[in-house]
Amino acid sequence: MTNIQTRKLVDKDAPNQSTGIINGQSSNVLNWDDTAFSWAYPMYKNMLSNFWIPNEINMSNDLKQWPDLSPEEKHTFKKIIGLLAFLDSIQTDYSGKVADYLTDSSLSALMQVLAFQEVVHNQSYSYVLSSLVPQHEQEEIFEYWKHDEVLLERNRFITEGYEAFIETPTAENFLKSIVYDVVLEGLFFYAGFAFFYNLARNHKMVSTSTMINYINRDEQIHVNLFARIFKETLYENPDMDKEHFQNFATETFAEAAELEIKWAEHIIGHHFPGIPLEDLNDYIRFMANKRCKQLGADKPFPTYKKNPLKWIRAYQDVDEGKSDFFEQKSRQYTKVSETNGFDDL
Repeated sequence: MTNIQTRKLVDKDAPNQSTGIINGQSSNVLNWDDTAFSWAYPMYKNMLSNFWIPNEINMSNDLKQWPDLSPEEKHTFKKIIGLLAFLDSIQTDYSGKVADYLTDSSLSALMQVLAFQEVVHNQSYSYVLSSLVPQHEQEEIFEYWKHDEVLLERNRFITEGYEAFIETPTAENFLKSIVYDVVLEGLFFYAGFAFFYNLARNHKMVSTSTMINYINRDEQIHVNLFARIFKETLYENPDMDKEHFQNFATETFAEAAELEIKWAEHIIGHHFPGIPLEDLNDYIRFMANKRCKQLGADKPFPTYKKNPLKWIRAYQDVDEGKSDFFEQKSRQYTKVSETNGFDDL
């Protein structure tokens, strides 16, 4: 297996425009008007235009509604927040480690922006919980992932793939870790997202679901970035077995989908009429197909060609602006200020 080298801090004998994503040459001086990939700068501008912070969003209505949620809704709400906090925590660290091996300075810069966005996502989970539950309960929620066997199984699936790359940074482990990344950001969030969007569809906890929507929007860009890196790396390195890695992606997503289905049955089950379990499971398989297509790989579930949760498109496939869940208009949420905070509940 070919080892990959960390990016040099500076190389005066190399061109500013990199000669390769991994094991290439680059001065490490970033000129956005002289990059190897025409899509890098538009993606950077897109990521910046989506900038948001959790504290902009007023949680007062969610706090008023929280006591009226059913015990099942509260339990699932807290469990999913705990899971998302785990996933985005390791994602922050992983993206930083990947950046060290990206010869191309524009892609390294994109990865740094991505890591920052993951930190914002984690802040949003703390912000939501601190708005709704006491501190000791928030701490318990952030411990859920250590004790739930279904969670542990699916989390190990990702972390073992990441750790293989971190411990042995070869080109093969680099590409495989990207597949695991697309699983995390492009599939393992989606049963949880569906739960929050179903709440919003019933006019419950809309501020929380607004933040979930912003996270969803960020994650779609992240998936796009990693999918491009995956395909560009294979294109730049024709000696690597393209079919092998594409088959790996298909097989990995087949297994990942079953783990996500197991989690969906565990955490959502038949408790929420707005999310029929059979449709949710089919939706997970549909999303696995969609992600494999982005990676240039065969679909693991060829017969699943349509999204069975049609209503969810109003939430996750929004335009690049801040859009309303229900009518795709500008959001009407209110930013928190000194005059509209929690004091007037």
